Amino acid sequence: MATQQGSVTAVSRSTAHHFSKEIAQSINLVAGLGVEHDAHAGVTVQHLPHLTQDASRPNLRQVHLIPYELLYELKSHGFDIKPGELGENITTYGLDLMALPQGTQLRFGDQATVAITGLRQPGPQIEKFKKGLLNQVSGNNNDGRSTTKAGVMGVVLAGGPVKGGDVVQVYLPAEPHRVLVPV
Repeated sequence: MATQQGSVTAVSRSTAHHFSKEIAQSINLVAGLGVEHDAHAGVTVQHLPHLTQDASRPNLRQVHLIPYELLYELKSHGFDIKPGELGENITTYGLDLMALPQGTQLRFGDQATVAITGLRQPGPQIEKFKKGLLNQVSGNNNDGRSTTKAGVMGVVLAGGPVKGGDVVQVYLPAEPHRVLVPV
């Protein structure tokens, strides 16, 4: 049974390794690979910085999700960011993605399902995109540990179409819950 519900604000993809992704009317998720026709789709790592470390590692970053609420917050700090511009595939509304535990399943519409694997760790590209943005999406929490608000990453468990307006249902994993860490 779903524990929460939100919605999809926008979907994006890019066939090339660009920082931002183009808004699409819909995207198709492919089980075990990611977003069809997206440069980051694949069984093994596809993000350029990770390819140089170990190209044989499993791709835990098949789908990038960001809450629309982050874009709204950034706007209040002078950053006018549109969906897809931070490289996300799916922009959601009404879900605190960063607070969900590892292994949470997000079901889009009737079939497409993504399991959250971890946090997106923002890097120097985000600062090149807009100066000062890195400080807005990263910092330290009360116990001194590094935090990020740059979205979550996931793998596709069940394929299917995803489009703006789709309902997102949240299914938490069995306890004990594991806090998200960067992947």
